[in-house]
Amino acid sequence: METTLRAMASLIEYPLLALVPAGIFFLLFLDSQKRLFLVVAILWLVYMMYEYLMKFRVLCSGDCDIRVDLLLLYPVLLITSLAALVAFVVRKIRR
Repeated sequence: METTLRAMASLIEYPLLALVPAGIFFLLFLDSQKRLFLVVAILWLVYMMYEYLMKFRVLCSGDCDIRVDLLLLYPVLLITSLAALVAFVVRKIRR
């Protein structure tokens, strides 16, 4: 889990990387038309915009080094992404 969180922490420095999972989930949505994939893709896009606003100090003034918000954001992104991936695998197995 620590490795996953450390990898996600690179999104703080490079928010554009959030386009990768957003794109993957959007492609899964196009393939399946399941709303879950679209919701997860949008969550990743919203996170990317949020992270850019934090990076350019629009949403935080002064000390943005202590990011308590990530204690909520990372688990939400991870859980929804995992749920969508499990739904995709289950769907493929049933076919």
